[in-house]
Amino acid sequence: MPRHGTHTSELAGRFSQDPDWDYEIRTTLGGAFSGAADVGEVLAAVADVGKDHRAWFRAWDALGERVAAVGESSAVAGHRVSAASAFLRASSYYAVAVNAVAGLEDESPLVPTFRKHRAAWDRWVDLVDLDVERVQIDYEGTTLPGYFFRAGDDGAPGSVPRPVVIAVNGSDGSLTSLWSACVSGALRRGYHALVFDGPGQQSMLFEHGVPFRPDFEAVLTPVLDTVVARPDVDPERVTVYGISQAGYWVTRALAFEHRPAAAVVDPGVVDVATSWEREVPKSLLKLLDKGDDHAFDRDMDLGMRFSKGTARTWRFRARPYGVDGYAATLREVRRYDATEVAGRVTTPMLVTSPEDEQFWPGQSERLAGMVPGATVVTFSDGEGASGHCQPLARALTEQRMFDWLDERLAR
Repeated sequence: MPRHGTHTSELAGRFSQDPDWDYEIRTTLGGAFSGAADVGEVLAAVADVGKDHRAWFRAWDALGERVAAVGESSAVAGHRVSAASAFLRASSYYAVAVNAVAGLEDESPLVPTFRKHRAAWDRWVDLVDLDVERVQIDYEGTTLPGYFFRAGDDGAPGSVPRPVVIAVNGSDGSLTSLWSACVSGALRRGYHALVFDGPGQQSMLFEHGVPFRPDFEAVLTPVLDTVVARPDVDPERVTVYGISQAGYWVTRALAFEHRPAAAVVDPGVVDVATSWEREVPKSLLKLLDKGDDHAFDRDMDLGMRFSKGTARTWRFRARPYGVDGYAATLREVRRYDATEVAGRVTTPMLVTSPEDEQFWPGQSERLAGMVPGATVVTFSDGEGASGHCQPLARALTEQRMFDWLDERLAR
């Protein structure tokens, strides 16, 4: 089960003694670079949380409420720029509250909190001085909701088609996190950008019950079809960015879908199950390997009775996989493995590799060894860039990945 491991570095001290909460704070603070957070209001909100899961949820939910109210007041007063800024930050804070529901005994706040997050995001989309188009991507008899961001004045007649970045989220990331991780930097460099909810992600999971799928080419292909059909997109300069668990999804998809001109995975992920099985005793994994699912479920259930918090987190993290039972869940997660297909990738790929990677240590280099011609870019604690997805070094990450993309696209 994914957990945020304890850092060995002393980067910026600790914002919380709970490693999961510490990482959430770091990730949120990293969004300040793109306007998705304000450092002081974040640190003030979590200063007195302690170790109480309810207090942790309430802190983020209340911060989202307060900043959204600022946005509404600014909008009513005609201060459009201030309103947009507040709603972007509120959407970021609500997104943390959504994930904080994992620690609550009662999950009933999940959908209402998600809807507050998405409402704040949509208010930002409507107010921000950017060209943003809501899109619906055809997908297996339904549609995936997305947002297409245009760079420059490309909506004007006669505009020149531009390169585009398709941003793919991880297991529990919000659209706001993709703004900070990729979209903001893309627009400043003249790339269009697309974000969307895929199977098992955000609205598709919380409101429609659509689970993850390991064969992500079935998702990326219709997304690409939608993007390359646009007259404002250069179909020869379509790129893909995948953050966190999307390091697996993008790799898997590109083994079968070869149209993108370049891709970035942040970081590299070969087999997702590693991050789950690290937390499971080896004796139990032997039961699973022998096919004794009954004994595995029995012993896991016994262990979870002594750690209700871990049980709640497991339930929250397992939900997107769409199966019931401990053994069935781990077997499903094990299907998310690119070992057999990574060698088929022909798209030039950049793989980030941060020091102190908590979830998939060593897998960036492993993936790069499988994908022909892949390039690894390392990030270190000395640069302030350690930890999964370099949460406090998004400016540095943006610079390195877009410089690489520019060079691949000969821009």
